[in-house]
Amino acid sequence: MRRIASVFSVLLSLFVAAEAVSAQDSGPPASSRQTSGFELQQNYPNPFNPETTIPFVLNEDLFVDGRAAVVSIRIFNLLQQLVASPVALGHSSGEGIELVQLEYTQPGTYEAFWDGTDQAGRQVASGIYFMQLTVNGISQLFKMSVMK
Repeated sequence: MRRIASVFSVLLSLFVAAEAVSAQDSGPPASSRQTSGFELQQNYPNPFNPETTIPFVLNEDLFVDGRAAVVSIRIFNLLQQLVASPVALGHSSGEGIELVQLEYTQPGTYEAFWDGTDQAGRQVASGIYFMQLTVNGISQLFKMSVMK
């Protein structure tokens, strides 16, 4: 019974967080977008089946000191379990590299691609997932839907 209550508590807290990150405006407030130096944008299509593209913007202020921006994108389920890491599109190191701790040296709009599979290569179930963009240790979160 305690386990059920614990799972319910986690799901309830995620539901509240998901409501705060609505499908219509699921990005951070405009003020945090401007001060963070990057912006995660809504994936498209959304909902999707079986694959999606995730756009993100790295602004010039990330590169003022000449250092590269270290970027990761991770996909989580409602239980906050890591499901997958999409691959980078158009990265200077080549296509299809997992977008985990990748260095970007130029500002611009970039994209990641997720084929809708988990780390074991299985298609994920229909439902709500969260994509998290982390740049130099600062994260932004968006909600997305898989619909089969």
